[in-house]
Amino acid sequence: MTDKELHDIFSAFKAEGKMASARPFGSGHINDTYRVTTDAGKHYLLQRINHSVFRDVPGLIDNIVHVTDHLKQKLGQMHGAKSEREVLALIAAGNGLFFTKDVAGNYWRVFTFLSNTKSYDQVLTEKQAFEGGKAFGTFQALLADLDPGLLIDTIPNFHNIGFRLSNLDKAIEADTAHRLNKLASEIEFVNERREAMMRILEAGRAGLLPERIVHNDTKFNNVLLDEHDKAQCVIDLDTVMPGFVAYDFGDAIRTIINNAPEDEPDMKLINLNIPLFTAYTKGYVQQAAGFLTEAEVNSLIDGVLLLPYMQGVRFLTDYLNGDTYFKIHSPWHNLERARAQFQLVKKLEEAKDTLNNIILKNWQHEKK
Repeated sequence: MTDKELHDIFSAFKAEGKMASARPFGSGHINDTYRVTTDAGKHYLLQRINHSVFRDVPGLIDNIVHVTDHLKQKLGQMHGAKSEREVLALIAAGNGLFFTKDVAGNYWRVFTFLSNTKSYDQVLTEKQAFEGGKAFGTFQALLADLDPGLLIDTIPNFHNIGFRLSNLDKAIEADTAHRLNKLASEIEFVNERREAMMRILEAGRAGLLPERIVHNDTKFNNVLLDEHDKAQCVIDLDTVMPGFVAYDFGDAIRTIINNAPEDEPDMKLINLNIPLFTAYTKGYVQQAAGFLTEAEVNSLIDGVLLLPYMQGVRFLTDYLNGDTYFKIHSPWHNLERARAQFQLVKKLEEAKDTLNNIILKNWQHEKK
């Protein structure tokens, strides 16, 4: 994008001042983000929303407005809370909406920039893990009384394991890239766990687990920390939609507990960091205990097993389909990713009782 193009787009929003500079910002792979500085000395984030991924952009923006308005209202009732620092703020456009379209049909939005904050792509300390747990626990707790029916599914079936397994079955049947003959052990691994991995979805359908508003992308760099490494704000709200709390817990643990990269080819290097799990769980349960039901607490360990399994299923499906979805660095990259996630599942299964006892111990402590 040229400076003139960015200037024209930014000028459609009711920001303070005119764009003085714009620079690419962040490490996201879905939306294009620019940090804008105005001649009034204010800072904003200008984002082009990927409408190939998010097909209903007006609905997505409505979701964010519902969520951020509710968070601000709840924080406004809490002593010492600063909603302007703890909640993302959308800037309205001149059209009265919170987005605009450029001449090419792309959708754009603007957020205020939260200064003196930082994020980490990897959790390195127990303090960071604890603060991440606090952030997502607080996020869920503040939204627990907001009607999930107000929100749309920005990515339908995103964490629907039945849908993901169905896609894998179709990929196996089609064998588009002619790779099926080398995947007997991986497919056997998936099939052995199909029934167990449906527990959360089936419990939700049976009304045993309440549908909540959840984040659905709880990797650690979606938490902004202040200069003291204290959790300040949960960001990247595009996937906030109805779901089950175990999805958020499981996805966070998937990225925190694994000592190795997501695509580690050496299975011996994939091990569990129990202290980071314990710290995250403590922070999460401390904030979420007030609204969680006993059934939801018992489902958290199922989420811990489900999310890496589901991610592995997605990688394996893409490998069978000829690598059409995820970016790859080699022809076998998706297979390495799938194997790494399945190895993580194995490690989590071995430690399941230990991990669940940590969850229950923290739950019982907070309920006293």
